[in-house]
Amino acid sequence: MSKPHFTTLISADQLLALIQTDQPLMVFDCSFDLMKPDAGDQQFAEAHIPGAVRANLDQHLSAAHGAPTAASGGRHPLPAREAFAAWLASVGFASNMQAVAYDRQRANYCGRLWWMLKWVGHENVAVLNGGLHAWYAAGGVVTSGGATEHAPTQFMTSEARATLINVQQVQKRLGQPSQSLIDARAEPRFKGEMEPIDPVAGHIPGALNRPFGNNIDDDGLFKPAVVLKAELLELLDGRDPASVVHHCGSGVSAVPNIIAMEVAGLGRQALFAGSWSEWCSDPARPVEKG
Repeated sequence: MSKPHFTTLISADQLLALIQTDQPLMVFDCSFDLMKPDAGDQQFAEAHIPGAVRANLDQHLSAAHGAPTAASGGRHPLPAREAFAAWLASVGFASNMQAVAYDRQRANYCGRLWWMLKWVGHENVAVLNGGLHAWYAAGGVVTSGGATEHAPTQFMTSEARATLINVQQVQKRLGQPSQSLIDARAEPRFKGEMEPIDPVAGHIPGALNRPFGNNIDDDGLFKPAVVLKAELLELLDGRDPASVVHHCGSGVSAVPNIIAMEVAGLGRQALFAGSWSEWCSDPARPVEKG
């Protein structure tokens, strides 16, 4: 019998069952708080799924600002694929493993690791639907303290399974039907009514707005595929789903929209990882409000 592989979402019950098998598995805790960068580490120390590896957005899933090897711009620049692969190897992740990523923030941050694993060529990665809350609800146990040590491996990159778009590509195709921009930030930030993080308020001209939280129901789970599909097609209003480029403030909260479109059967679209924080860093680039 072939072993199950999860490539978008995995339920807490499915994860509990998977842990009981001999399938190689690594769980990553990606909890984070933009306004309190130390909060995720504190949450992990207080409670995490046994055996989970800590994946900190700033330390492990982003490059240093201004790093010459960074693969994108913006507030959370992507590290080079090789640098990310080296970190995966250092924590014991191997190419035969199923990866599961979770957080406590309604999938805001764990999607980053999901996308980055696709980007370095690893398809078998899923987001824990409902995060740690769903784990508790399913009867999953937690442990406290530091992360479990895993023996290093030799993880190598392979052909990317996710598409990365840079700011020059976005600007070149601005206003063309071959590009449909979807911005995952909250509506007041998108409209330019307020901007608590970046120096300029507003959005990229022509972008559509779908706050990432719109994909999540009252129980903290991704909405059913049929609901996501209906909502996303209504937003696109006839635009080709394949033309979509997802972005947000810094390339993190855009990923739940990527996952939602894939769950809805609409394919896997590109990510503009530099997002609004990179776009608005050049005053020559146009800004739209409202």
